[in-house]
Amino acid sequence: MLTLNKTTWSVIALTAALTACSSDDDADSDTDVSNGDAPAGVVNIASVRSVPEAIGALQAAFDDNDAITALATVDHQANAQSVDLPLRPTSVILFGNPALGTALMQSNQQAGLDLPLKMLATEDQDGTTEISYNAPGYLQQRHSLTGVDEQLATITTALGNFAAVASGNSEEDMPAAPISVGEVSANQGVIVVPSEQDMMTTYSALRGAIDAAEPLRLVAELDHADNAESIGLELLPTRLIVFGNPNLGTPLMQGDQSIAIDLPQKMLVFENAAGEVSIAYNDPAYLAARHGILDQEERIGNISTALSNLATQAATAP
Repeated sequence: MLTLNKTTWSVIALTAALTACSSDDDADSDTDVSNGDAPAGVVNIASVRSVPEAIGALQAAFDDNDAITALATVDHQANAQSVDLPLRPTSVILFGNPALGTALMQSNQQAGLDLPLKMLATEDQDGTTEISYNAPGYLQQRHSLTGVDEQLATITTALGNFAAVASGNSEEDMPAAPISVGEVSANQGVIVVPSEQDMMTTYSALRGAIDAAEPLRLVAELDHADNAESIGLELLPTRLIVFGNPNLGTPLMQGDQSIAIDLPQKMLVFENAAGEVSIAYNDPAYLAARHGILDQEERIGNISTALSNLATQAATAP
């Protein structure tokens, strides 16, 4: 089981990481760091580094900073090549710290569907590299988070610093804060399936169903409640499983690489204070609409059916 680092994620620590990973390939002052035509809730930063360099710079920052741990790195291009499909360089790294994430999930456990945090590096057809991440305001609106303004502000600073690390831009060239997240409504694109079974039975059944589905690849598992307990915080049972199928996901990224910020697929299993267990996951149709994926209705339908079948199988008592 992969777990996140126990040390509090502070702005001071992030600044240290930024200094440790700075290099002489910083961008000039006229570097374009505008948000462009990003999907709702996504911040885009132009990069002077290549995709491998950007991911390497992030990994080095995490390795040098005890406050941060990377959960997983997904090389979507390599996964595409493994099933003989073409894809331009596209990699996403999942990282975070339970000290901040737990507070968000204490406000609404469903926020665990968008945690840990992610940073995406892509290269477009013109050879331009871009760094992308979900703005904290997107999480706040989507999951109706309250009472966590301080944590969200820290996360905002953190993501901006790490985007500078990944992109190779100087701090002076980075935007002070993310562009507006746009229109994001509460629970938008989140499908929740009530379970007839207890927490561990539901989760075990879900993991078993994923293992049994040969095209699916297990990427990571995260026990949010266990991580919270490891730093002296309380969180109701909340577990995340990350998995994917390059045969289905790659064509979506061929349509628009930005959807890689929402891939691989994730399912969150959680138990509320009343003892009710649910499975939450992202609606593929919402993800396609968010990232402007067109002419993929049949594939989106197949993914939707597959996810629905996994959730139903895990939630239904024998």
